[in-house]
Amino acid sequence: MESHAQILLVEDDARLAALITAFLTTQGFQVRAVADGRAAIAAILDQPPDGVILDMLLPGADGLEVCRTVRARYRGFILVLTAQDEDIHEVVALDTGADDYLTKPVRPQVLLARLRALLRRGARVSGADERSSCILAGDLAIDVDRRTVTRGGAPVVLTDAEFDLLWLLARRAPAVLSRDELVAELRGIEFDGLDRSIDMRVSKLRRKLGDDQPPHRVIRTVRGRGYLFVKDR
Repeated sequence: MESHAQILLVEDDARLAALITAFLTTQGFQVRAVADGRAAIAAILDQPPDGVILDMLLPGADGLEVCRTVRARYRGFILVLTAQDEDIHEVVALDTGADDYLTKPVRPQVLLARLRALLRRGARVSGADERSSCILAGDLAIDVDRRTVTRGGAPVVLTDAEFDLLWLLARRAPAVLSRDELVAELRGIEFDGLDRSIDMRVSKLRRKLGDDQPPHRVIRTVRGRGYLFVKDR
């Protein structure tokens, strides 16, 4: 899929957009580029690409507004580009539906590795689990084919990144998954000991599952080891 993957690049810096487009084209990607948020929303919804590279600071509508607007209807990945001194954007972007982020200046090989990881992750999930496409745990039902989650029969609305995290934890239960494993599996990078994106996603996921107060009954923290999905409860 990678050699034909369609990427929408949303970047208002014309020089940077040209450099990224040229580099990804040499790697076999099909790249479309737009320079403002409103054009990005229209492009994503009219001709959904396999993935979006989205700058945060844009004219028309900023990256957060783009994420909020398209996330419910767009199933591809969104990779956000943030400035070095805008760490808060990383947190908010993940909360509004981004799948991952990179800080500027963007190194081409790091960008390429992140795109490949996101494409592999999407292919694995769309191919369904090798054993079961639905996991039931108490009143919680996770359906990977429909990418839906219900608890007590009521739908739980998750972002793609949150669903992928929940499915991975549930599929690997009763194994405890470390941050190293989760970062490698979900972000395609090595855990540097400082990355808090997984912790933020777990926290947000717990809130949506009604499991944010200890003792946690769905996703437990195993001190010094990682996270555990509780299948039998």
